[in-house]
Amino acid sequence: MALEIMKIVADATTTTTVGPTVTRFFRKALSLVIGPSRLTINADDFLKDDGTAATELPTLDVSNSYYQVFINGVLQMQGLSTYTPGGTGVGKLEITVPASQTIALNTVIVLEIVSYAPTSTTIVTG
Repeated sequence: MALEIMKIVADATTTTTVGPTVTRFFRKALSLVIGPSRLTINADDFLKDDGTAATELPTLDVSNSYYQVFINGVLQMQGLSTYTPGGTGVGKLEITVPASQTIALNTVIVLEIVSYAPTSTTIVTG
């Protein structure tokens, strides 16, 4: 019998799924905010999508996450807000209210976090 190289023969398929995870936080303005000023909403001042109190704001991965701020249902310019992840005493959203602009009492403020976390599955047959 002649010498030959023995190899494993197998087929593999990898499926990668990329779907966003969307988390929303809600808060009503507790007073009239008159610009120029800064409105700070701490992590534990928000309500989560299910109506329970939030305890922390999630960390954003620079390569696959972002946040959006809606005031009274209108998407706001990114430069007007600063997002700090973390729990009570650390996590917060700060909104800069420009001069001659206001946020009315009970105006709904929504913080939306979108994170993409790719997952892959490999199936080996053979």
